Amino acid sequence: MTQDLLVEIGTEEIPAGFLSKAVVDMKVLAEKLLDRLRLEHGKIEILATPRRLALKVADLASGQEDRVVENMGPAKRIAFAESGNPTKAGIGFARGQGVKPEDLEIVSTDKGDYVCVRKRETGQKTTALLAEALPGYIMAIPFRKSMRWHNLEARFARPIHWLVTLYGNETIKFKCAGIESGASSRGHRFMAPGEFMIPAPGDYVALCRKAQVIVNQNERKTMISEQLKAIEKDLGGTIIADPELLETVTNIVEYPQAIVGSFDQEFLKLPEEVLISVMRHHQKYFCLRDKNGALMANFITVNNTVARDPEVVVKGNQRVLLARLNDAKFFYEEDLKIPLAEFGERLKKVVFQAKLGTSYEKVERFKSLAEFLAEKLCPEQKANISRTAGLCKADLESNMVCEFSDLQGIMGREYARIAGEDDAVATGILEHYMPTGSGGCLPSNDCGAIVGIADKIDTITGCFGINLQPTGSADPYALRRQALGIISICIDRDYNLSLKEVVSRSAELLQSKIERPAAAVVGDVIDFIKGRLFHSLTANKIPAGVIEAILATGFDDIVTTVERINALDRFRNRDDFTDLITAFKRIMNITRKEKANYILNADNFTEEAETGLYNAWRQIAGKIDEQLNRNDFDQALSTVADLRKDVDNFFNEVMVMAEDQAVRENRLALLQGIADDFKKIADFAKL
Repeated sequence: MTQDLLVEIGTEEIPAGFLSKAVVDMKVLAEKLLDRLRLEHGKIEILATPRRLALKVADLASGQEDRVVENMGPAKRIAFAESGNPTKAGIGFARGQGVKPEDLEIVSTDKGDYVCVRKRETGQKTTALLAEALPGYIMAIPFRKSMRWHNLEARFARPIHWLVTLYGNETIKFKCAGIESGASSRGHRFMAPGEFMIPAPGDYVALCRKAQVIVNQNERKTMISEQLKAIEKDLGGTIIADPELLETVTNIVEYPQAIVGSFDQEFLKLPEEVLISVMRHHQKYFCLRDKNGALMANFITVNNTVARDPEVVVKGNQRVLLARLNDAKFFYEEDLKIPLAEFGERLKKVVFQAKLGTSYEKVERFKSLAEFLAEKLCPEQKANISRTAGLCKADLESNMVCEFSDLQGIMGREYARIAGEDDAVATGILEHYMPTGSGGCLPSNDCGAIVGIADKIDTITGCFGINLQPTGSADPYALRRQALGIISICIDRDYNLSLKEVVSRSAELLQSKIERPAAAVVGDVIDFIKGRLFHSLTANKIPAGVIEAILATGFDDIVTTVERINALDRFRNRDDFTDLITAFKRIMNITRKEKANYILNADNFTEEAETGLYNAWRQIAGKIDEQLNRNDFDQALSTVADLRKDVDNFFNEVMVMAEDQAVRENRLALLQGIADDFKKIADFAKL
């Protein structure tokens, strides 16, 4: 027999940013719990609003299946003497299992005969199991931040006010966080604040709807999308697509109602990013563009209630927005009175990090590093790159960015354009922050790209220099993200540069700040970036062995390393790849065990097969070097593959570890020479 299960956790308003993750975590925890309790079940569904998190399980078994548990004991020869009488070990095992020695059974296994006890366990009822397990399930739901309330030790995202726990029409009774479970839920805080009873899990969604709560988050999102489309059609505009805002708004309402408002056209003279920031980030409003792509003087807000008088709600939102826009207009106009470079001077009073100095000092450091990079990568752009580096953090001290922090870089670009700076410089000021996340947009010009690399290298090197490396999940300076940004920019713009050279230069610029030996810092930073590259490539489905095979040969130039990894990954598609790698790994494994470097003398060969391998190797050795010098890794791998038949023949015909020491060492010298050429491409033993 099966019944549906409902668990509703009623709370004070949970922050919107917590809900989407909680939905995922609750489902995973529920699957693990039911699996541990050995309860068969159907579909698991998680429903969430700001005031409730609900678990629904369809067709949950009424109890566990009975089962026979087989507890294995010691080997028969240990549990019983030759006479057949139980030993102390056998008696002790039987006592521990609650049976008599004569009740022990003998079971034959691959390892021999062992004693065991078979017990029949009667399955427990679901209600009893869940009454014990559900409090732990509820308290195990992880949140970015949790809180305590009253005098309770329990912690949750927000205080729990009610619990609904139903299996069919039966209430599962327990106490959690000071709350007794029951069958009574609560409606919308404003439109239907009273309690209502839930007879059975199947009635839950409909009864919530009757109480003005759309409990299914996907349904709420669909409702909002449809309301936005209707407004879009009425206004003749196009809503700026914003999936993140849609998700946020979905998670802050229980009954969505979209309403459109407007603001004075005069504010459209402000940069559109300012208007969008004010509306999106501060008010959670959707913005629209007209048919020409220009921002419209309208906004859409999603309320949590059906307004009795929508006009009152619109006016209230317009009044709040007007105040924010007037602030933005004032700050913008005040900023225009001050040269951007002067804002940069103010960074002298801003501490970037106590041990690493002020933000101004940091700018001076990565400006020098950016100029160093420009000389190597694009010397014709050095002047613009230097100017970009000098101005890129200036807007942090502007009134606009102090008030609207998400506009950093955006306002710097705007003020640079107004001041008549080169467009490449203005764009670079914005784009040096890119990428801001995994898969994010990358800089479109050298100014943003090179300044961005320099800024990130300075931060990583400085933090490593004062022992602020990331530990576990702690990464307060986002060093992992910055390392991935360096990797992404180098690959995207095909920047061939020596990491050792660049990081060493950064360490020199930081020499008065860092507390560790520069060489150790440089090595650790390069290893850190190498580790991020490894994780990035494995996330893109490149086998770990392929990556390790290339990284084992050295790591300095990100672009070249990735090209080699991709070439080796393509090489795996050869029909004879398995045979090739088997042969190559044999050479690598034999030579790896040898500590000495032997001297090769071709005149001392005694077998035709070793002469044949030597001649074949000498014919391709120069080709490999030439192909690697021009970064033709695909061809280098193909050239190495030509050795396969001679390698196979060598191992079939020749005994490497010959009794004659001179012969043995000469053969090892041959294999060491070939292995050294292999290692110029990859350590095939890693595959």
